[in-house]
Amino acid sequence: MAGTDETAVAAADDALYVLTAVLLTPAQFPSVLGDDYPEACSALGLAPLADGYGLVLGQDGAGARWTVATDDVSLVAVAIASWDCGMEYDLSPDERSVVAALPGWPLAVAVAAPGVPAPHDPDPDPADGPPLCPPDTSNWGPAQRRLGADEIALQWAVWREQIDDAEFVTPDGSAGDAEGERGEETSPGRGGIRRVLAEARAYVDTPPPLGRVRSSFATGEARTLRADGPGWSLVARTDDIAFVLLDDAPGEVLPVGRGPELPGLLEALDRMAVRPI
Repeated sequence: MAGTDETAVAAADDALYVLTAVLLTPAQFPSVLGDDYPEACSALGLAPLADGYGLVLGQDGAGARWTVATDDVSLVAVAIASWDCGMEYDLSPDERSVVAALPGWPLAVAVAAPGVPAPHDPDPDPADGPPLCPPDTSNWGPAQRRLGADEIALQWAVWREQIDDAEFVTPDGSAGDAEGERGEETSPGRGGIRRVLAEARAYVDTPPPLGRVRSSFATGEARTLRADGPGWSLVARTDDIAFVLLDDAPGEVLPVGRGPELPGLLEALDRMAVRPI
């Protein structure tokens, strides 16, 4: 998604040529920044406002990277929806709605504004603090694990068709241990799956930080669930299976079968999850 080269907002005493924008709300935030909404806000030095923010990423006239945080969330949401539909939208938040103008970008941006120098961090200013920069995703870790979960949520059908349901069933026809997860007893992810399911169940009784459990639209009457915790991410559909990713299992995607308890757990998580407005 990108604005036109004429789209500009005021920031840091200069025009900002908008390249892209994202939402930072309890129900929808760049998960690469954190396991929950307050953690993602903290990565940018922002207070976790109940209604969230819109983040506008662009360059000033000298080519420097800037991120403008606005509390006019609906304006940014409309701009993103318009760009996603291939329509132009002049994203120009009112100066009164600008909460902060932060040096740098918290996310990787592959485009640049025409007619200005190449993207670079602005000159250091002690009042601004260090420039924002995208999390390191070159090695497996929390940021890469969350990006993997994002991809599964976006491409659910592709991942789901790779799984044979028969692999979740024991010879006697019952679901396997630990919710019917696939893998031998020596699988490095097996104990991790049990821990993830136990921690997810604990969320039902003791709500976690806002945004740790999110629910979004899926096909039919189902919902896509996303839950995160220390060292793990879970992606599921309320009418189907789940996938687990672990910091301790680099690059592995661990499927979890329905079993006798997963359906109830997913329903309970969906009831407590935050949802896009």
